[in-house]
Amino acid sequence: MYNFSMQIPTRIHFGKGAVSHLPELANYGKKVLLVYGGGSIKKNGIYDAAMALLKEAELEVHELSGVEPNPRIQTVRRGVEICKSEGIDMLLAIGGGSTIDCSKVIAAGAKYEGDAWDLVLDASKIREALPIFDILTLSATGTEMDPYAVISDLTKNEKWGTGAPCMIPTMSILDPEYTYSVSKKQTAAGTADMMSHTMENYFSMENADCQKFMAEGLLRTMIKNGPVALENPDNYDARANLMWAATHAINGIVGDGCSPAWCVHPMEHELSAFYDITHGEGLAILTPAWMEHILSEKTLPHFVEFAKNVWGLTGDDDWALAHAGIDALKKFFFETMGIPANLRAVGITDDKNFDIMAQKASKATGHAYVALTKEDIVEIFKAAF
Repeated sequence: MYNFSMQIPTRIHFGKGAVSHLPELANYGKKVLLVYGGGSIKKNGIYDAAMALLKEAELEVHELSGVEPNPRIQTVRRGVEICKSEGIDMLLAIGGGSTIDCSKVIAAGAKYEGDAWDLVLDASKIREALPIFDILTLSATGTEMDPYAVISDLTKNEKWGTGAPCMIPTMSILDPEYTYSVSKKQTAAGTADMMSHTMENYFSMENADCQKFMAEGLLRTMIKNGPVALENPDNYDARANLMWAATHAINGIVGDGCSPAWCVHPMEHELSAFYDITHGEGLAILTPAWMEHILSEKTLPHFVEFAKNVWGLTGDDDWALAHAGIDALKKFFFETMGIPANLRAVGITDDKNFDIMAQKASKATGHAYVALTKEDIVEIFKAAF
């Protein structure tokens, strides 16, 4: 196990009616920027509930709506401008990972003299941020309890992750009932996203039994509850287990002490940057192709553990077990959860951008579980095509 330092300062309020804690924001100032996406929170009643509680707390609310599924730097800039011109004290994001990620960079940009894109390209420039609060409406990214954010500039076909301790949310409200209205597409993609976070950590663990066994438990939780939430959207227990599993997949509990560079996420970020596809779907398509590419004598034992401990498979032939584990993942993603099975199915009709995408992604994959070159990544893209 590698050395690590951990601090998770986010205060979590989990369960039915947890939104009642929203007046606690009054302890951090008087002006709040409410950030949300396309307006679904107004249809499902979350907006009205939140506004009533903010009014009760005598908070002055300013709004930024229209955050995109892959949040744009242009939207971040609009938010930063509101914060600076109105003297905003804190941000409240209501939504999924995109909305919270956008809010995090707005919060840091409000404390920065230059352009917010600087903070995306160079996280070392993030020194402070306004307090960030959120009401989670989609179980997927785990951003409600981590310091990271991913922002895109599609005019440049760029999508980058950034992060700093000051961007960890101060308080997150997690009510599983707020995820009942999530579509089947997003429920499936969110499950794939949280599974990918867990597997990015799992396939890099060296002598970290504690993290490994927790990761296996999280994956089994996601595999059990994803299909239930898909078929029965109002199943509280399924939604609750997915919500809490997604949070733990990336808050450091299973990653700290064991994880070098991730590799599937940098590849998917290029897909989203060039084609603006759904992040979780891209991860689901790429992950089995990556697994098949890196399966070797060296990695075989880890894939055997994956097959046995995650999927419950048995057998004496290790190679057959390893392939069976990968096949089980494919079946889960593409049949059980109904996620598109290849890049063509999400609208990518040619391979003309694979070289430049692979070149950019390879800058982050040289120290991964299995180091990937540009050529490796091109082959993975082609296998997923």
